[in-house]
Amino acid sequence: MPDAAIFLQDACLQHNYIRSKDKSSIVERPERLRAINIGISGALARLESVVAEEPNKREADGEINELTDVLGKMRLGTPAGDVGTSIVEIVKSQAEIDLLNHEAVKFIHGDIEGDVYLENLKTWAKNSWDEIAEGGSEIPLDLPQGDLYLCPESIDAIQGALGTVCEAVDRIVDDQDPIKRAFVAVRPPGHHCGEDTPSGFCFVNNVAVAAAHAYLKHKINRIVIFDIDLHHGNGTQSIVWSINEETYRQTLEAEAGAPEQSRNRLRIYYGSIHDVLSFPCEDGNPALVQAASVSIHKSHGQYVENIHLQTYESENHFWDVLYKEQYSKLILRAEEFINGTGGPGDDVLVFISCGMDACEHEYPSMSRHNRKVPTSFYHRFTNDARTFAGEYSSGKLISVLEGGYSDRALISGSLAHVCGLAGSDKVDEEWWNVENLIELEKATKKRRGGRPSLNNLEPDIIPKWLERTVTIFNSLEQSITRASGSSIPAPPSTRTLRDRTKLNQSNSSDNNLGQIEKKAPRKSNDGNTIKKLEASTKVTKIKRKPRKSKEPVVTSQPEDEGTDSPSSPDLGEQGRPPAQGHKPVTKVILKLGKAPEKVDE
Repeated sequence: MPDAAIFLQDACLQHNYIRSKDKSSIVERPERLRAINIGISGALARLESVVAEEPNKREADGEINELTDVLGKMRLGTPAGDVGTSIVEIVKSQAEIDLLNHEAVKFIHGDIEGDVYLENLKTWAKNSWDEIAEGGSEIPLDLPQGDLYLCPESIDAIQGALGTVCEAVDRIVDDQDPIKRAFVAVRPPGHHCGEDTPSGFCFVNNVAVAAAHAYLKHKINRIVIFDIDLHHGNGTQSIVWSINEETYRQTLEAEAGAPEQSRNRLRIYYGSIHDVLSFPCEDGNPALVQAASVSIHKSHGQYVENIHLQTYESENHFWDVLYKEQYSKLILRAEEFINGTGGPGDDVLVFISCGMDACEHEYPSMSRHNRKVPTSFYHRFTNDARTFAGEYSSGKLISVLEGGYSDRALISGSLAHVCGLAGSDKVDEEWWNVENLIELEKATKKRRGGRPSLNNLEPDIIPKWLERTVTIFNSLEQSITRASGSSIPAPPSTRTLRDRTKLNQSNSSDNNLGQIEKKAPRKSNDGNTIKKLEASTKVTKIKRKPRKSKEPVVTSQPEDEGTDSPSSPDLGEQGRPPAQGHKPVTKVILKLGKAPEKVDE
């Protein structure tokens, strides 16, 4: 029976850009999940092929594995496994949570005066068509127009993403469940979103909510977050800083004689490898650059490590110098955190904020400063994180998708990542070389009128791994026919809210390294930074004139049949002229740079 799982959520496909018919410049798109599924399928097919080469072991364990597989498929609330692979369990989740009625969401994104931000978010999505139909924007003008968008179904995607990460937590921490590692492929991403500050494609912080869920429901008191996205997770760091600050204050009060709390306090280590020249630091904002460069451990109750990506001259230089001497410190600091707070234990849970936009195959326009990693990084780092989890958290490890925008970056990154998560020692790095990636892209290319197939190739020249990849991929792409479990149950009526009233007033200062994400520059959909709009940064002060609901005059177009990512240079939003009496939306020109090469069938 597999000890790793992959969680998929079809609701995440519903988050779409509707502000204009022209979607050529939109990189955070539903098709990202299709590319992820291709990478997953390729990984499973490859891993199955090496397992098939071990006949002696399979014959010895065959009867036991057959029995456990049957028993595993009888698990209540879990799909029977349409993919039919023994490498990992595939969970097609239908879990969802209510943004306004879930204790973990309240813990991260709630407000002292109520759920102001969360209520606003639902309202923005609900009214999105009306705002656009009258020539405005569905995103309030004091928020980034270039890197945020909503549609009425976006809330379903967001709630589905949160429900799925919480479902993964429930599975991973269950002692009776064999699954100890998971990859949760959901969108929109989350690590740029602070408590009430959406930016960088992110509206809620998926990993932070999952960590809070683990703490509140399962008494997980120590969390490790490894963020390997190209961009600094300023939202996650600000949330972690706030939680650790509160825990530190409570500890000092207890030492001074204040009554002890009935439960252990939450402590979080946040470690990030990122390009400090890219969003949100691209404009050189001192506070943002400082926050993305913090290295502080234990002092003031904080556990934060930031490491800047560097250019590498060769793979040997990357592994022998950069990874060995610098990047691996991310895990060493996590070891210090665990050892300094009680050592290994069942109260520890490890997360990976798994962005794939640092991949060597990412759009040049997204990774403009040549701070990249070879595809093998997603295998090696995942394998190292798995080893770390095995030693310090009883093997509990959850990876959650963040960034990654070109198809090839997502395909190759997820292929290598799943291989590392599965834990096989038979992985061959040639699996994700360019030649094999091209074959994978050709075989899974969507064709009009049907699913990907290999019918146009001669059967005797089709590699078995490629044939199996297409079979698995077609299964993953099927619509969900059964639930993996009911919706995450609503918590009791007493809702959890962190005590923010006694936090140091310096939290509102520009120099506070845990809260400065509110001043982040804008990240446009192609990764370019756009100028800030002149408006207040206070979300709660947003006011719009009431207007009657109208049928939208801008229609959403179905996605193209092809799977190619946005590639046209110098294309911007083709918006309608503003309606009379309404403030026009600032025009934003989004540039993607050099188009990716087309692959002939």
